[in-house]
Amino acid sequence: MSIGQSQQQASVSVGIGALSVEEVIAVARRNAKVVIDKQSQREMALSRAIIEDLAGDTVPHYGISTGFGALASTSIPREQRSQLQKSLIRSHAAGAGPEVEREVVRALLALRLSTLCTGRTGVRPETAQVYADMLNAGITPVVYEYGSLGCSGDLAPLAACALVAMGEGEAYDASGRKVSGGKALADAGITPVDFKEKEGLALVNGTDGMLGMLCMAITDLRLLLKTADIAAAMSVEGMLGNDRVFAADLQALRPHQGQADSAANIAAMLRGSGLIEAGRPGATVRVQDAYSLRCTPQVHGAARDTVEYAASVANIELGSAIDNPCVTLDGRVESNGNFHGATLAYVLDFLAIPTADAASISERRTDRFLDTSRNRGLPAFLAGDPGVDSGLMIAQYTAAGMVSEMKRNAVPASVDSIPSSAMQEDHVSMGWAAARKLRRSIPAFARVLAIELICSARSYDFRKPYQPGAAGAAVYQVVRESAGEVGPEMRDIWTTPQIEGVAASIISGEVLAAAQSAVGMLR
Repeated sequence: MSIGQSQQQASVSVGIGALSVEEVIAVARRNAKVVIDKQSQREMALSRAIIEDLAGDTVPHYGISTGFGALASTSIPREQRSQLQKSLIRSHAAGAGPEVEREVVRALLALRLSTLCTGRTGVRPETAQVYADMLNAGITPVVYEYGSLGCSGDLAPLAACALVAMGEGEAYDASGRKVSGGKALADAGITPVDFKEKEGLALVNGTDGMLGMLCMAITDLRLLLKTADIAAAMSVEGMLGNDRVFAADLQALRPHQGQADSAANIAAMLRGSGLIEAGRPGATVRVQDAYSLRCTPQVHGAARDTVEYAASVANIELGSAIDNPCVTLDGRVESNGNFHGATLAYVLDFLAIPTADAASISERRTDRFLDTSRNRGLPAFLAGDPGVDSGLMIAQYTAAGMVSEMKRNAVPASVDSIPSSAMQEDHVSMGWAAARKLRRSIPAFARVLAIELICSARSYDFRKPYQPGAAGAAVYQVVRESAGEVGPEMRDIWTTPQIEGVAASIISGEVLAAAQSAVGMLR
């Protein structure tokens, strides 16, 4: 699922420094080309020379002249070491289940390439170039759902990519055809890699799948939480709510940045709203709205702050060189545990919680619209002729079903650990699983928000002649165009296309753009 629009980026330079979240997204979702910079090529050549010196040593060195994992004490003769690396890739490409999305695989390739380009892995520059060439040719290795425990790297997913770099396995070419890895490379004029000492190991010992999915989640949630502010504001309008609770001085009494930003967005959306004024008979202001309206900045703000914490973790990881063993800056080759995914697993699990909760409060606003005891004079279920028509009754069921699943997805994966590799890997992060369940929650969140927007737009129709503010009116037009016109006299029509149409407008950023066209950039 690709959420939001951003400026096309023609190419991304990959070097010894960190990629940004935006650069990862450019490669993963918008097919930006990658270019390895010259400094990185020099660093890779220097570290490769160190590996080749150790390859001739009579003392065994892990990953260079030994087996792997629980077989680390097994010495491998020099003439068998290329086979050792190939066998590693073939055996570790043991994924199963559904295929992983193209954007995830491209992010994984780009991030592994980024680590190779630090010069800390000891691979040859030409090996790194094959990964760049695969990305630039639009070759996407077939990667499967299961096979990573989030420790010792995203092993099976990364091995599936390395398998294609060897000219084996399966891949999708630029036209979307599934072909053998060898054919994909041959058609693109790419020579398969003949792995040397340590190279196979360096291609699978990374947190790249987890990190790529984290980068996408951060990007998606930043958009969706702004859209959630928009939906909440329109619900406050549709239910003739009290806008004074969003005042900046009230929010400043509890000065969390996310809360302040969310409240400012909602206040901007409500500026000049005739519907808000209609809720104020004379000088009397409705004292308190329900929590799902009044406490929106507190919930959305906490979610925003969580996303920014996750971004701080992602930025550190983007600047890391994850491999085992690694080549240090002073030329040592040392084993380490940096491939353990706990750092990413925790924030991936953490993000699933506010994603579910922000969707949950949205569903509560939707439900409030449909209940005549709480919706301040709107018809039951927003139906044109309640009884004959059911209105948006079952749309709320759909939102509730998605929110319920999102709550289950918020149960952390990272508290689990199943030992592997004959107890050598006796504590694992399950970070890949945390990322996968978060990816299921994010599109559900967009659809829950779509249902709320459909309800608020319908409420505008029933509140005429009172009019929303300029921002609500602009979003109303997008919702109407995306959902299709309501039936004659607001009679029932097929609801699924409405939900999917509005969700698509949220995902594309069209809803956010419409609001911003009226009130300027939202925070």
